Amino acid sequence: MVVMLALLGGSAVCVWAQNPNIPVKQTPVTPGNLTVDCDPVASPDADPAPGAVDAQGPAGLSAIERQKGQYTLRTDAYEVRLNATVLDGSGRSIQTLDKDAFRVYEDGVPQTITSFRHEDLPVSLGVIIDSSGSMYDKRAAVEQASLDLIKLSNREDEAFVVDFSFEPYIDQDFTNDIEKLRQGLGFIKSAGGTAMYDALVASADYLTKNAKRPKQVLLVITDGEDNASSSTLEQAIRRIQDLDGPVIYCIGLLFGNDTAKSEARHAKRVLETLAEQTGGAAYFPKSVKEVDAIAAEVAQDIRTQYTIAYHSTKSPTLGGYRQVHVEAKGKNMGRLSVRTRSGYFPKVAAEANQGPSSGSPGLTDGGKRPQ
Repeated sequence: MVVMLALLGGSAVCVWAQNPNIPVKQTPVTPGNLTVDCDPVASPDADPAPGAVDAQGPAGLSAIERQKGQYTLRTDAYEVRLNATVLDGSGRSIQTLDKDAFRVYEDGVPQTITSFRHEDLPVSLGVIIDSSGSMYDKRAAVEQASLDLIKLSNREDEAFVVDFSFEPYIDQDFTNDIEKLRQGLGFIKSAGGTAMYDALVASADYLTKNAKRPKQVLLVITDGEDNASSSTLEQAIRRIQDLDGPVIYCIGLLFGNDTAKSEARHAKRVLETLAEQTGGAAYFPKSVKEVDAIAAEVAQDIRTQYTIAYHSTKSPTLGGYRQVHVEAKGKNMGRLSVRTRSGYFPKVAAEANQGPSSGSPGLTDGGKRPQ
């Protein structure tokens, strides 16, 4: 038996020519229709197809497929993709490292890096703005910062806008047209409570189903603690990790007399947890005047990350949460820290493309909200 092996889109593709002396069970075929050519091999650095998720297909499973009289055995490999920011001891971003500078561990086991990129990759971005009543006097600064962030982004980025109070509304679908995004921001009405967890879950679901870019980010801007979601913080994080979901950046407007100190402390911990668990960062300006500069910092961080991929050595059929740790070393750079997501749940694409989690609303058209 002649065996050929190729990697295609994160999947191992085995193609063989059947020995005519070996009987074929169940399906009567001739040796001729079992001889096939390998599919073209995709570059390990190539972007996946639009709508693909980082975990490619029903990993760890095999199937014999028949197409046009030819038989192919396909075994999917589970690819994990990480967006990573490297900082030195002073918090400065390090941009000069190569693949050999990185080490990746999953549950403490070293992993082999199969793909490494350090370039300005296009992003699918969701801007999620708290529109509760307490945000009224902050809206102008927040809207301008949101537009400036998008202006500073890659020209091939796509962005959508969501606002939330008691429920999340989509004010502008994916676009890179600044005027359309400006019009979408104009739909926002400041009133009601703060259902941030529901808005994050609905927006992550929306990204999974509609984003055209494999690199995905959510930026959430809020001034207080969630007080209206049907989801808990833990449920929201689990759902986003189940989706192999986006990196989350948070801007917490927790200043001023309208936010109690105890609530502000808890809200700060929540935003830090969301960022830490997904590989993003949380920022806490001292006034609305600082929001625009922070938005520019977020745009810079997104555009200068390293993208690292590996095929997990652990079978996805075992399930369970996988802890991820990444280390980086550079000559004469001292101690470096790497910011990336802390782990993931292995899920096949079909499961990842489910609708919103139970009890959490989807996104409602902002132009049709009750007046």
